[in-house]
Amino acid sequence: MQLRDARVALVHHWLVTYRGGEKVLESLCRMFPDAELFTLVHDPRQLPSTLNDRRIHVSPLQRIPGATRRYKSLLPMMPLATEQLDLRGFDLVISSDASVVKGVLTRADQLHVCYCHSPPRYAWDLAHDYVDGSGVRAKARGMAAAAVMHYVRMFDARAAQGVDDFVANSSVVARRIRKHYRRDATVIHPPVSVEQFQPSPDQVGDHYLLAGQLVAYKRPDLAVAAFADLGRPLRVVGEGQLFDSLRRSAPPNVTFVGRVDDAQWAREMATCRALIFPGEEDFGIVPVEAMAAGRPVIALGRGGALESVRGPVVDGGRPSAADLEGATGLFFPSDDAGCLAEAVRTFERVAGAFDPAVCRARAETFAEPRFRQRFGDHVDGRFADHAAPLR
Repeated sequence: MQLRDARVALVHHWLVTYRGGEKVLESLCRMFPDAELFTLVHDPRQLPSTLNDRRIHVSPLQRIPGATRRYKSLLPMMPLATEQLDLRGFDLVISSDASVVKGVLTRADQLHVCYCHSPPRYAWDLAHDYVDGSGVRAKARGMAAAAVMHYVRMFDARAAQGVDDFVANSSVVARRIRKHYRRDATVIHPPVSVEQFQPSPDQVGDHYLLAGQLVAYKRPDLAVAAFADLGRPLRVVGEGQLFDSLRRSAPPNVTFVGRVDDAQWAREMATCRALIFPGEEDFGIVPVEAMAAGRPVIALGRGGALESVRGPVVDGGRPSAADLEGATGLFFPSDDAGCLAEAVRTFERVAGAFDPAVCRARAETFAEPRFRQRFGDHVDGRFADHAAPLR
């Protein structure tokens, strides 16, 4: 059987928001237009028609009142619910996963390719932070939360062994897959809709931009603290659990915009002096979007940003011309507000070295057509190998 004749199922952990993982799934839907979609819970109000206009199968969790709002609290039931997704009628299963749905049950004659956004960080790398961050302090409740994480880790480790082929969205995630699952992964960076962004050099303001979800691990607090010291204007675009607390404590030079539509998001990217990216992410689509709009990035020198942004790590002093050749941003070495503030000051001394055209060209290497070609070729090769007769 050839891939074009295969019956394809796409599996995604949950469909209740529209963020980077869902945009990857959207691209997979375009690659496999006849594929059916499987997920734990589905809220069509949060998704575009490109995802909703599919035959979507949900797990038994969907029947729980409020499941699409409180899906995170259903974590203890997710492993069992994952195993209830019935994939018997398909030749190729592609899971798009940052949780536990890689644990769907497949037969030996079915090929299961997992595009892994990350092993679930709440169960592995950030397990202690997850328990502490949930406000669980009482000993009994803390032990219960730890027991759930232990159970999820056991299931996830088993689930990884049922995957035939791992694809990671970055080298950072590939290292986590190797660490936690003892499996190798091919790195194929996620698609970015660079066509939605255009450089506007004549409209660039004097303000900086912090964009994305305002949640703890993305470290928006670091940016607000740094700009309280700098006194430069900072626009904060996005929402999340830290929105209210950050806005209350922020100085007047920090403006909170909140959630915006796609058109304004593109304008915000194109008109900022530079994007501030203070957190460590698995890949990070936002820096690529900023570069697509011709703007440089000031990022923490860890995680996926190191694979998309090009530029030197600065820690005092002025980068040389050679350091800045082909650069699309600067990195600061540690998650410290003073370190970020110093990187901004360094950026202002060398801002003329950043060319919008160079930033744009770098972003185009992450455009969707490139992802579709690389991932399509990869899956085609794996499917041919899997379908070949045993010898």
